[in-house]
Amino acid sequence: MEILTYNTISFLFLYFFVSVLCQNGSDISPISSPSAFGVSTQRLIFKDRRLAVVYPIIQAFKGTITEDPLNRTGNWVGGDICNYTGFYCDNPPDNLSAIALAGIDFNGFLLGAPTLEGFIDKLPDLAIFHANSNKFAGSVPDVSQLKYFYELDLSNNVYAGTFPMTVIGVKDLSFLDIRFNLFSGSVPPEIFNQALEVLFINNNDFTAKLPENFGSTPVRYLTLANNKLTGSIPRSIGNLNMTLIEVLLLNNKLTGCLPYEVGFLKELKLFDVEDNLLTGPLPCSLSCLDKIELLNLANNLFYWEVPEELCALVNLENLTLSGNYFTKVGPVCRKLIKNGVLDMTQNCVPDLPHQRSLLECTEFYLKYIRFCPYPETYKIIPCKDDYHHHWEGSKAKTKKAPVSYKTLSRHKF
Repeated sequence: MEILTYNTISFLFLYFFVSVLCQNGSDISPISSPSAFGVSTQRLIFKDRRLAVVYPIIQAFKGTITEDPLNRTGNWVGGDICNYTGFYCDNPPDNLSAIALAGIDFNGFLLGAPTLEGFIDKLPDLAIFHANSNKFAGSVPDVSQLKYFYELDLSNNVYAGTFPMTVIGVKDLSFLDIRFNLFSGSVPPEIFNQALEVLFINNNDFTAKLPENFGSTPVRYLTLANNKLTGSIPRSIGNLNMTLIEVLLLNNKLTGCLPYEVGFLKELKLFDVEDNLLTGPLPCSLSCLDKIELLNLANNLFYWEVPEELCALVNLENLTLSGNYFTKVGPVCRKLIKNGVLDMTQNCVPDLPHQRSLLECTEFYLKYIRFCPYPETYKIIPCKDDYHHHWEGSKAKTKKAPVSYKTLSRHKF
């Protein structure tokens, strides 16, 4: 799946193909009678019986909306559901001659409603629901019975409470975005057992440790930033070596040392753990991150020397090590400093400008050094046999901002 998939909402891929056919489906099994919702469908004309089934569900939900400042629901009338603002129709996989409600995009609608339960969980052909920047609350609906569902975006709403367990076990769920809400408590280990490609849970109030099975999901884009997560980064992160492209863990309360296994992440382009309490020397395995473009370890408690092999990575565009306690950088790293690629301010390197005071550095090394487990791994370069050193350093390139950094904005991206 291309990065564009996560930048814009597209309802025309994976399960559904574009169609504007106006034929009646012949094999429909309504999940409930329209009369059960108190909405009459008499004298209305629908393009397909599947649309007649969802009409009363939509109208019942419309009746619960408490805020609609942009009048997005103004044209939610009549039988032409496929032209309702925010609704998208297509041919369902089980009957390509039918027309069904395949996707909903309420991004930026500013709608208010006490709950989405009884709405999206009752739309039998729904595959995608995106609702960034609204005022939805209550419990997150259980969409596990929707046979085509695979994308859920409830970001920047007013959900609260613990992690929504209703998303656990949704068979084909590949995209989950619940950032900028008021969720709290722990992140359940079960979410990392699902075959997610995108997991954005940043800017909530999650606490507790990252589970040991952290590396069990084939996730490609992972943002857990701006929470209160504690403990160390699990060594199982190395299991994501074939999939993980971007990960944001900044502004948490993570402790411990960087695991040697981070160096296994051969697809990794962005790794940001700024503003945590991580410590220890940098593992030389980081020099195996051949595709890394942006590495941010600022404002932690890292110490000793910066590996020259790390500074030699050819795709490296930005290496931020400021706000730590490093004491030594070699000639390759110094070249990156000169080129503006490496930020070493507020460290303990004697001959570099803008460093910590001698007193502050001495106090740290006398009182706060914490040795790492598995110390024998910190000098190992696991890719050494096929690793080519590039001692010229790297040159900054102009590229688009990483996908994951856009999740740090409240609104859709």
